[in-house]
Amino acid sequence: MRILIVTFYYPPDLSAGSFRVDAIVKALQSHPDLKIDVVSTRPNRYGSFFAEAPRRETNDRVEISRIPVRKHKSGMFDQPVTFLKFALGALREVRGKKYDLVFATSSRLMTAALGALIARRLGTKLYLDIRDIFSDTIREIAPRPIAILSAPFFAWIERWTVSQANTVALVSPGFAEYFRQRYPGRRLVFFTNGVDDDFIHSSAARPAQPSIRTVVYAGNIGEGQGLEVILPELAELTANEMVFRVIGDGGRKQALADELAKRGIKNVELVAPLKRDALVRAYAEADVLFLHLNSYAALEKVLPSKVFEYAATGKPIVAGVSGYSAEFIRSEVSNAEVFTPGVVRDALAALRKVGTAHTDRSAFVAKYRRSEISRKMADDILAVASGQEVRS
Repeated sequence: MRILIVTFYYPPDLSAGSFRVDAIVKALQSHPDLKIDVVSTRPNRYGSFFAEAPRRETNDRVEISRIPVRKHKSGMFDQPVTFLKFALGALREVRGKKYDLVFATSSRLMTAALGALIARRLGTKLYLDIRDIFSDTIREIAPRPIAILSAPFFAWIERWTVSQANTVALVSPGFAEYFRQRYPGRRLVFFTNGVDDDFIHSSAARPAQPSIRTVVYAGNIGEGQGLEVILPELAELTANEMVFRVIGDGGRKQALADELAKRGIKNVELVAPLKRDALVRAYAEADVLFLHLNSYAALEKVLPSKVFEYAATGKPIVAGVSGYSAEFIRSEVSNAEVFTPGVVRDALAALRKVGTAHTDRSAFVAKYRRSEISRKMADDILAVASGQEVRS
């Protein structure tokens, strides 16, 4: 059996999508007599992060082709150019090849659409892994003129893409109603993100009740996170209590830096993206882990991968989220405080309320271990490829 995996991000690139597909590939590798082709890009997630990766690589029945693309700053105009180069390169890579199934993982829809196009051209089955509802999100995140003009186009792309799929895997159960209403009869399955082994038991001993608490945020710094609307004032109010370390990069990092400079904030440190081992150390040095999503209705359906990563460390968590994310954290993650996104006084209260001790979340880790979730997903992918999937 031969499977093609289409993913914009792949290790050693840093992104939730990269980590997710890496685990899926490893799970698929455990199946004998399976050949896997991966078509991705050379590392480009963050302009401030560099990792060397070969153009072509073969490893235990996995052949990886990385399309060279330019680095981007997650902007509205540079991302489409970068993706177009990837799409054209991917189409060249697969020309004339035969597969039993195309698997495409996508957050911003277009990689899913590319996977659908490839599957259609090659006359093979399609398994979509959807990590965000881009056609929904762009209506709120994009500038209004762009949203008005582009939303119908992306809605059409989404309908066409999903209509090609034999199975649609959703990363958040919060997406269920959206897809069931729009695509009745389409087979939907749910495989959340999960806990990677790197973060299990990663917390180190810290002095009890430190006078200045270290609050760490790690991840993308974009419109969806809205750090520039919450963090400057929050840091200003806690100048003598807390130090914030913001680890990552993204399209709104400069806006955050500008607002911090404008207010003369001294207790926020902006750190470039870190590799996994360094990030684990940063978590170990933290007193509290911080998460924030902007107050957009579209983001009420998501379940950030960062929730699993944070929870595995046993550290206290403060999260500015709503909708499904808030429900999940309240019901599944102990020693975690949820506050209303964008509301500084709620964030301040949550930071002062959350416990300081290490929390045993071994039950959570066992339930959401990424390797086990990926194993079940790999089994489902192979069932679809062989025509044995169960309708759902």
